[in-house]
Amino acid sequence: MPFDLSGQTAIVTGGASGIGEAISKRLAEAGATIAVADLNKAGAERLAATLGNNSFGVQMDVSNSASVNAAVEEVLKRTGRIHITVNNAGIAGKAAPIQDQPDDEFSRVMAINVNGVFYVCRAVVPHMREHKYGRIVNIASIAGKEGNPNMIAYSGSKAAVIGMTKSLGKEVATDGICVNAVSPAVVRTAILEQLTPQQVTYMTDKIPMRRTGEPVEIAAVVHFLASPDCSFVTAQCYDASGGRATY
Repeated sequence: MPFDLSGQTAIVTGGASGIGEAISKRLAEAGATIAVADLNKAGAERLAATLGNNSFGVQMDVSNSASVNAAVEEVLKRTGRIHITVNNAGIAGKAAPIQDQPDDEFSRVMAINVNGVFYVCRAVVPHMREHKYGRIVNIASIAGKEGNPNMIAYSGSKAAVIGMTKSLGKEVATDGICVNAVSPAVVRTAILEQLTPQQVTYMTDKIPMRRTGEPVEIAAVVHFLASPDCSFVTAQCYDASGGRATY
């Protein structure tokens, strides 16, 4: 298989469902051992049992730094190495005008989508630096580039993910670590249930291909960015938007 990952360990946050599940399956098919990191440990373990390669589930609350650190330590104890980290865990938050966005909802989106990426990267980078190798892939969104109305927290959080990706990619560019982001347009997952039908229609109508993306299509892009073949690509944001992205 192209982009072989045999003998490598990958952490996939939010890996038990949706895009994370598709990524976990794709990387496992390429030979990686997957640490399916999810708040839902039972779901993570169920998926891991189907992946092979001694994959396993681990509980992780990405919004809590202690939980992240403990999960990363568990992965290292079980496998000895972390070659790949995919920061996929995220939520859409409430779709509503800014005046109807309460403090706690805005903070919750930022805690998961932004703080989570920071905590996980901070936990794995020292290990990757020690071994002079690593691949980090952050799942952003086209909303982080263009902004979706009535989704100020989500759009702002994904813009932050893109900025952090570019910053960290440059910070570790001489350490054998490549850090990139993928920005999907709307993808057919359960996260759409958090949005109104009008919101989904608005986003889909802006896609030239006139359809939502599929999780497997995002996983295919992640696969390259997570592989050794991604050796001269870092601090970049890859769009998987069906033509929606304009820059």
